[in-house]
Amino acid sequence: MNNHSDLSSEEVRRLVKNGKLLFGGNRPLHIYGMLHCKAGKRMKRENRVFFGSEKEAILAGFRPCGQCMREKYRIWKKAKQVF
Repeated sequence: MNNHSDLSSEEVRRLVKNGKLLFGGNRPLHIYGMLHCKAGKRMKRENRVFFGSEKEAILAGFRPCGQCMREKYRIWKKAKQVF
């Protein structure tokens, strides 16, 4: 997990271009999603984190975004309701 506030704009662009950052997340809300998500683009820089894989986000305790990852969110929500 990489904190956006620890990276410069140039570093973020380079890491995204090289495929090192594939997902973004909101640290306080523990939500991850696609980098192009409108909801993710609106969050504050100090709350944004980046992940290199979906597995990394899940292992960090984040859930899928309900906007850009609807199907995965539905699966997560359904699994959560079982408990």
